[in-house]
Amino acid sequence: MAKKSAPKKSAPKKSAIKKAAPAKVASKKPAPKATPSDLNDRAHLVAVLQAATGCTATAARDALSDVLGTISASLKKNGKVQFVGFGTFTVTKRAARAGINPKTGEKIKIKASKSVRFKPGAALKGSL
Repeated sequence: MAKKSAPKKSAPKKSAIKKAAPAKVASKKPAPKATPSDLNDRAHLVAVLQAATGCTATAARDALSDVLGTISASLKKNGKVQFVGFGTFTVTKRAARAGINPKTGEKIKIKASKSVRFKPGAALKGSL
Protein backbone atom coordinates (compact mmCIF):
# COMPACT_ATOMS: atom_id res chain seq x y z
CA MET A 1 0.00 0.00 0.00
CA ALA A 2 1.21 3.37 -0.88
CA LYS A 3 1.18 6.10 1.73
CA LYS A 4 -0.79 9.13 0.94
CA SER A 5 1.29 12.25 1.13
CA ALA A 6 -0.11 15.15 3.11
CA PRO A 7 -1.09 18.10 0.98
CA LYS A 8 1.63 20.69 0.80
CA LYS A 9 0.97 23.96 2.52
CA SER A 10 1.25 26.86 0.20
CA ALA A 11 3.48 29.78 1.14
CA PRO A 12 1.62 32.84 2.38
CA LYS A 13 0.94 35.47 -0.18
CA LYS A 14 3.15 38.50 -0.13
CA SER A 15 0.19 40.77 0.41
CA ALA A 16 -0.80 38.78 3.49
CA ILE A 17 2.58 39.31 5.16
CA LYS A 18 2.43 42.32 7.40
CA LYS A 19 5.39 44.55 7.84
CA ALA A 20 6.57 45.01 11.38
CA ALA A 21 5.67 48.37 12.79
CA PRO A 22 8.68 50.56 13.49
CA ALA A 23 9.70 50.43 17.12
CA LYS A 24 8.62 53.42 19.12
CA VAL A 25 11.41 55.36 20.70
CA ALA A 26 10.68 55.64 24.38
CA SER A 27 10.92 59.18 25.61
CA LYS A 28 13.32 59.41 28.49
CA LYS A 29 11.92 60.86 31.66
CA PRO A 30 14.20 63.19 33.52
CA ALA A 31 15.75 61.58 36.56
CA PRO A 32 13.93 62.43 39.77
CA LYS A 33 15.54 65.20 41.76
CA ALA A 34 16.93 64.49 45.19
CA THR A 35 14.90 65.70 48.14
CA PRO A 36 16.13 69.10 49.33
CA SER A 37 17.17 69.11 52.96
CA ASP A 38 14.42 71.55 53.96
CA LEU A 39 11.55 69.37 52.65
CA ASN A 40 9.73 66.50 54.31
CA ASP A 41 10.64 63.32 52.41
CA ARG A 42 7.09 61.95 52.40
CA ALA A 43 5.69 65.21 51.02
CA HIS A 44 8.37 65.26 48.35
CA LEU A 45 7.53 61.68 47.33
CA VAL A 46 3.85 62.59 47.09
CA ALA A 47 4.73 65.56 44.85
CA VAL A 48 6.95 63.40 42.62
CA LEU A 49 4.24 60.74 42.36
CA GLN A 50 1.65 63.39 41.50
CA ALA A 51 3.86 64.94 38.81
CA ALA A 52 4.78 61.58 37.28
CA THR A 53 1.23 60.19 37.12
CA GLY A 54 -0.79 63.36 36.69
CA CYS A 55 -3.14 62.40 39.52
CA THR A 56 -4.37 64.56 42.37
CA ALA A 57 -2.35 65.14 45.53
CA THR A 58 -4.88 63.15 47.54
CA ALA A 59 -4.63 60.17 45.18
CA ALA A 60 -0.82 60.32 45.26
CA ARG A 61 -0.84 60.50 49.08
CA ASP A 62 -3.22 57.53 49.26
CA ALA A 63 -1.11 55.53 46.80
CA LEU A 64 2.06 56.15 48.80
CA SER A 65 0.29 55.20 52.04
CA ASP A 66 -1.02 52.00 50.41
CA VAL A 67 2.46 51.02 49.17
CA LEU A 68 4.05 51.63 52.58
CA GLY A 69 1.21 49.79 54.32
CA THR A 70 1.62 46.83 51.99
CA ILE A 71 5.37 46.70 52.65
CA SER A 72 4.72 46.77 56.42
CA ALA A 73 2.07 44.03 56.20
CA SER A 74 4.30 41.88 53.98
CA LEU A 75 7.22 42.23 56.39
CA LYS A 76 4.96 41.23 59.25
CA LYS A 77 3.64 38.17 57.41
CA ASN A 78 6.55 37.01 55.24
CA GLY A 79 9.57 38.63 56.87
CA LYS A 80 11.00 39.77 53.53
CA VAL A 81 10.18 42.24 50.75
CA GLN A 82 12.40 42.41 47.69
CA PHE A 83 12.49 45.09 45.00
CA VAL A 84 14.73 43.79 42.22
CA GLY A 85 17.41 46.34 41.41
CA PHE A 86 16.58 48.47 44.46
CA GLY A 87 17.04 46.31 47.55
CA THR A 88 15.57 43.95 50.11
CA PHE A 89 13.85 44.65 53.41
CA THR A 90 14.11 41.82 55.96
CA VAL A 91 12.99 41.31 59.54
CA THR A 92 15.75 40.37 61.97
CA LYS A 93 15.37 39.15 65.53
CA ARG A 94 17.48 40.39 68.40
CA ALA A 95 17.86 38.12 71.42
CA ALA A 96 17.24 39.31 74.96
CA ARG A 97 20.42 40.54 76.60
CA ALA A 98 21.80 42.22 79.66
CA GLY A 99 22.75 45.87 79.53
CA ILE A 100 23.93 48.66 81.79
CA ASN A 101 22.08 51.89 82.49
CA PRO A 102 24.72 54.52 81.64
CA LYS A 103 23.24 57.05 84.07
CA THR A 104 23.19 54.86 87.18
CA GLY A 105 25.51 52.00 86.23
CA GLU A 106 22.99 49.36 87.31
CA LYS A 107 22.42 46.22 85.25
CA ILE A 108 19.18 46.02 83.28
CA LYS A 109 17.49 43.38 81.12
CA ILE A 110 16.82 44.31 77.50
CA LYS A 111 13.88 42.44 75.97
CA ALA A 112 14.07 40.47 72.73
CA SER A 113 12.91 42.54 69.75
CA LYS A 114 12.46 42.55 66.00
CA SER A 115 13.97 45.08 63.64
CA VAL A 116 13.87 45.85 59.92
CA ARG A 117 17.08 45.73 57.91
CA PHE A 118 17.63 47.01 54.38
CA LYS A 119 20.19 45.55 52.00
CA PRO A 120 20.66 47.68 48.87
CA GLY A 121 20.59 45.97 45.48
CA ALA A 122 23.34 46.11 42.88
CA ALA A 123 21.63 48.80 40.79
CA LEU A 124 21.20 51.07 43.80
CA LYS A 125 24.81 50.53 44.90
CA GLY A 126 26.00 51.30 41.40
CA SER A 127 24.04 54.53 41.24
CA LEU A 128 25.71 55.98 44.33
